[in-house]
Amino acid sequence: MKIAYVFFNGELLGSKEYYLKVLNENIGDIYCADGGAYLLEKLDLIPKEIWGDFDSISEDILKKYEEKEVIIKRFPKDKDFTDGELILQHISKKNYDKIIVIGGLGGRKDHELTNLNLMFKFKNLFFITEEEEIFAIDRYKEFIEEKGKTISFIPFSEKVEGLTLTGFKYPLENYTLHQGDTICISNIAIDDKAIISFKNGKILGIIIK
Repeated sequence: MKIAYVFFNGELLGSKEYYLKVLNENIGDIYCADGGAYLLEKLDLIPKEIWGDFDSISEDILKKYEEKEVIIKRFPKDKDFTDGELILQHISKKNYDKIIVIGGLGGRKDHELTNLNLMFKFKNLFFITEEEEIFAIDRYKEFIEEKGKTISFIPFSEKVEGLTLTGFKYPLENYTLHQGDTICISNIAIDDKAIISFKNGKILGIIIK
C-alpha cells in the first residue's frame, strides 16, 4: 500500500512513541504544511516537501530543512486555499492509496472544522490521533477486525438516506439520518465484519481506538 503522511499545523494529540510506531510500521512518504514542521521537529523526522506561506514557521527551521534538501514551496499569504489544502491538491495527484493527516486537529476550531471538511474533497484521506481515526465514508464501508471497538457516524449533510448498519450492536435498516441526529454516536462493532451503507448523503466515521 502506497501511503503519504501529511503534517498540519495542529496538535499531535498523542505521544511521540505512538506516532513513530505508526510511521515505522507503515512506511510512507512524509509531507508538511507550514507550521506542521514543528511537529516534525518533535518527532525528529525529515519530510520530502514543505508547502505554505510560512506565517507559522521560523526562517531558521526552513533553513534547516533546506540544508537537508527538502523541497520548499512558498506561497503568498493572500490566497484562496489553506496551506493544508494546497499540499493535499499536490499529493492527491500522486495516486497514494491512503493519505494520513497528523496534526489536523486541536488548536483553533475554525481550522479544525475546515480540515475535517477536506475529507469530503479528497479521497482516501484519514485524520489520526492516538485515540481516534477519522474518515469520510463514500456510501459503503466494511470494518474488518474492529470487533469490540466503538465507532461513531456523524451526518455532514442535511440528511443521509437509506442508512443501513449490520454487524453493530445497534443495527439500522434503510434509515433516514438527519443532520444533528445523535442516534449513530458510540455504536459498537460486534462482528468480525461490520458494514455501513447508505444511498445518499455525507457521513463522517470515527473509530475510537
